[in-house]
Amino acid sequence: MYGWSTPGGVPGGASCTASDIFEPSLKPVTNFNASTDCELLRKAMKGIGTDEDAIINIMGRRSATQRNAIVAQFKTMYGKDLINEFKSELSGHFYDCVKALCYLPEEFDAVQLYEAMKGVGTDEDTLIEILCSRTNRQIVKIKEAFTKLYQKDLEKEVVSETSRHFKRVLVSLLQASRDENPNVDLYAAKSEAEKLYKAGEKRLGTDESQFLSILCTRSYEQLRAIFDEYKKLTKHDIEQALESEMSGDLLNAFMAIVSCARNKPRYFAQLLEKSMKGLGTSDQMLIRIVVSRCEIDMERIKKEFQTAYGKSLATWIKDDTSGDYERLLLTLIGER
Repeated sequence: MYGWSTPGGVPGGASCTASDIFEPSLKPVTNFNASTDCELLRKAMKGIGTDEDAIINIMGRRSATQRNAIVAQFKTMYGKDLINEFKSELSGHFYDCVKALCYLPEEFDAVQLYEAMKGVGTDEDTLIEILCSRTNRQIVKIKEAFTKLYQKDLEKEVVSETSRHFKRVLVSLLQASRDENPNVDLYAAKSEAEKLYKAGEKRLGTDESQFLSILCTRSYEQLRAIFDEYKKLTKHDIEQALESEMSGDLLNAFMAIVSCARNKPRYFAQLLEKSMKGLGTSDQMLIRIVVSRCEIDMERIKKEFQTAYGKSLATWIKDDTSGDYERLLLTLIGER
């Protein structure tokens, strides 16, 4: 296994569980040799001009673990940092994507979280996307990577950058203590659906802490059962209740959790569409999702994208990006 994996290396099931569905578009190459790849990369960047295709064929067709070995071996063989070499030879979003591929998954998430919080203002959408979608095991590894990279505690940084109930949701998720038992307790589901109704739509005002305690800790299987019971009770979906009771970052965080519990690949398909629709492209989001999901569930995400939008993800990427950047993205999603 490489990058993120399901506990014990067991691929995920047909619907979203605490572990991720396992349908990668990028798999480890057989007969991998880090030294040979380093030689090819050095040759691609030596002298006048750069062989971008060689870089794409190596960085876009190796697993995270293999790429990590290449980064380490490059420094051993040439006494140079591979990211710095790429920086001097590449530019734009192509460089951004290649750089992202130089990190292990937990390191890349840690970098994205750090970038979302540094300086003036906070990119709450990135905090939500990462922390609301990662498994317990992934969150533990992200926290460790954050401390290693920045000598800072991720939870303390989140606390200093966010506020009120939104802060409490993120802190709860950072405990990495969501129940991962796939068995459903229907009696408890009915009881907790009633608790959510009483905490929101049935009363004046909202008891956000009740929503937090259920949405941030129950297994995805249990949450789906709770959502079903909620619909029986109120005749509408939990999403409608959330939208009528909350707003802003808190609403967005809870909606992300609900979306991931219902169908995580569809959640990422929706984010990919959001990153490319309308004028301009949110390249940071596009790169982040492609790089972080290509070794987990990108094949399923592609199916969800096609179903939702009537066009393939590859077609959207071709329409919204160009050149080496486009070719690298298409390689990562298994369409080149």
